[in-house]
Amino acid sequence: MKLINCFLAYNNSAETQKSVNAIKNSVMVNKIYLLSKNEVPTSIEGCEIISIDSLQSTSTMRKIAEKSDAAYSLIYTKDTVLEMGQYALERFAKIAADTEAGMVYSDYYQVVDGVRSNYPVIDYQEGSLCDDFNFGSVLFYNAKSLRKAVDKMKDDYQFAGLYDLRLTVSRKAELLHINEYLYAEVETDTRKSGEKQFDYVDPKNRAVQFEMEQACTHHLKKIDAYLKPEFTKIEFNETNFPVEASVVIPVRNRAKTIEDAIRSVLSQKAKFAFNLIVVDNFSNDGTSEIIQDIAKTDSRLIYIIPERTDLGIGGCWNVGVDSPLCGKFTIQLDSDDIYQDESTLQKIVDAFYEQNCAMVIASYTMTNVKMETIAPGLIDHKEWTPENGRNNALRINGLGAPRAFYTPVLRKIKVPNTSYGEDYALGLRISREYQIGRIYDSVYLCRRWDENSDSSLDVVKMNGHNLYKDKIRTIELKARKK
Repeated sequence: MKLINCFLAYNNSAETQKSVNAIKNSVMVNKIYLLSKNEVPTSIEGCEIISIDSLQSTSTMRKIAEKSDAAYSLIYTKDTVLEMGQYALERFAKIAADTEAGMVYSDYYQVVDGVRSNYPVIDYQEGSLCDDFNFGSVLFYNAKSLRKAVDKMKDDYQFAGLYDLRLTVSRKAELLHINEYLYAEVETDTRKSGEKQFDYVDPKNRAVQFEMEQACTHHLKKIDAYLKPEFTKIEFNETNFPVEASVVIPVRNRAKTIEDAIRSVLSQKAKFAFNLIVVDNFSNDGTSEIIQDIAKTDSRLIYIIPERTDLGIGGCWNVGVDSPLCGKFTIQLDSDDIYQDESTLQKIVDAFYEQNCAMVIASYTMTNVKMETIAPGLIDHKEWTPENGRNNALRINGLGAPRAFYTPVLRKIKVPNTSYGEDYALGLRISREYQIGRIYDSVYLCRRWDENSDSSLDVVKMNGHNLYKDKIRTIELKARKK
């Protein structure tokens, strides 16, 4: 019955002791190992210490593999208290045996300030390539699959070892989600979802991102989904456009911010003609009146109310792009953001011609609603490279802003009629064929406030968003393989 070797991240004697107590009396447990980055001042009875440099490193994965001499290896990735549910270890082992999965993981309870709440996770699929995919903190590996995978891991990563292990195992075996709450973990990161989502582009994490990209690119090559830097050239020779560029703003109920957004467009200085297409998705808070009042004073503002009532943000984009008044290039602006200065449009259009691309993504600065810079400040996505950007795009959760498109390409591809992830879907699809141009200087102010659609999402909403993006990646992987 002793089928499981357990590997626990070590924090301090008190918390680690509680986690050890939660599992040591199970008839399923063979050995317990404590993964310690520092010399442990006091030993915990019944446990063996493994000295590691980092929980995420390849070196640590090799040390775990060496000790994985039971049927299964449980890796607990947090250093806070773990509480296993009733017969949870037996359940993990039974399902792992029945399915022959390479790794199983489950829903869990999250404990914050002593309050326990349900925390469901989502099913893993081929497109679940983000290195921060939430498996929870208990990873239950088939030890044979783990050892075989580690044996194939030739790169030495400081940060991407655990990620590399997951990808390597997934190429040969299933990563299976158990839709049951099998344990409870203490969570200490209590930031809102909108505060966490930009961690991966924080400059201090750039070394981490570089390694993650290497591991993901290696995986894409192994599954025949890697794309070489060979792109379709664009001539920009279509001329039947009323203006050179159009800014498109889909909006619903943004009376507090829409005027700022509109004024930042109309104040642009450019060497070409441009207009602004605002697609008002049936606002009822005074937004419509604000737009119409400005339109009376400036003919460049085109005000459109859709004929359909089933449109999300992507559907409103299609309405603006399909308009006969749309220009050769279509440029994004969200209804609660603004362009940083009067040269933004010129810089973006210049980038199309200079970089011969079907899409341009610039950089932005995070601010509060008063336009005061907030952390992490500049979001420039400098991890993007012309040689590997479209492969790395499958790993990260977003490509940046503002986004702009060569209109004929956008009209051909169409925007998914959703209100989340539509821009990411476009970036993946366009990058499959065309180069995406980049501007690394900030040209846009992204305002964070309580009414942002992603400022504070509950776990169900976040799971829905993540599942959708994973599905987009899965579809894209199938297309790239083909």
